[in-house]
Amino acid sequence: MSIQTISVFERLYSSNTEIEEKESRKHAVACALELIKADLLSSNERSDHLKYHMENLSDYADKIESALKN
Repeated sequence: MSIQTISVFERLYSSNTEIEEKESRKHAVACALELIKADLLSSNERSDHLKYHMENLSDYADKIESALKN
């Protein structure tokens, strides 16, 4: 996980009550994209994985947002 990803997670967690819902969603999507990038860089089957991840991006972001709210 990159330093930028950790920074985005920290911002979401530490100021979740201060960030508007749209901003929170943007950050959750950015985190999901960083995780997808890490997976793709560690895989030999990038095109198949990319398609799968793009189809599930919204679900990933939903899970990140939900985890940060709990």
